[in-house]
Amino acid sequence: MAKKTSKTKAGAALTHIDAKGEARMVDVSAKPDTERVAVAEGRVIMTRKTLDLIIKGNAAKGDVLGTARIAGIMAAKRTSDLIPLCHPLALSKVTLDITPDTKLPGCRVRATVKVKGPTGVEMEALTAVSVACLTIYDMVKAVERGIQIEAIRLVEKKGGKSGHYLADY
Repeated sequence: MAKKTSKTKAGAALTHIDAKGEARMVDVSAKPDTERVAVAEGRVIMTRKTLDLIIKGNAAKGDVLGTARIAGIMAAKRTSDLIPLCHPLALSKVTLDITPDTKLPGCRVRATVKVKGPTGVEMEALTAVSVACLTIYDMVKAVERGIQIEAIRLVEKKGGKSGHYLADY
């Protein structure tokens, strides 16, 4: 039987949906291992007072940026446990850069994830950023409940059949 996939209105195949409309995990066993890299980013917006607490290391729960960095790395490694149809991957690199920005004010979070395998690491990069942002919120929520997490997106993807993607905004 020929492989069937569902199509979106735009005509793109939905690889995680079979011909009956049921969710499925994509078979990547025939795909070659290639080097793949994904970069994602997001922002945590807060008051300058809260950001100053983070920068000075005076948050009651401890080192906010260090804890968020570790949380993001751990999340990237556990992405397949969180996203139902995501393949477990042996990641070769995960970096989390968290930069305080007084102009926002808040923190810019950027994850880079790398693997040599048959499928990409976009979800791992996005998960790393999401969890790092949530960790920042958790560690200072007692000081400020109105913190906003925003603009989580894929910035760049390299490798695989679809090639290079670079966000244009």
